[in-house]
Amino acid sequence: MTAVVSIVNGLLSFYSVLILIYVIMSWFRPTGLFWEVFQVIGSVVEPYIGLFRRFMPNTGMIDFSPLVAILVLQYLIRPLLLVVASRL
Repeated sequence: MTAVVSIVNGLLSFYSVLILIYVIMSWFRPTGLFWEVFQVIGSVVEPYIGLFRRFMPNTGMIDFSPLVAILVLQYLIRPLLLVVASRL
């Protein structure tokens, strides 16, 4: 049981880091290999972040949807998945 919980916890932490990397890379103009990495990371995290963009009000140049996505991942989804995984 603890192995499943550890794997779930690690995957959620990794996904949060991917979102953070995606946001930081979006502040710069990646070129070459970095552009390809940015595209791959974007294809992984953008569907999840896009869920929150639909409901967040437009605040101009600052997009708060990645922040909300990480907070939901850490404080809602992680505890729920850890409870479910611990009951397996």
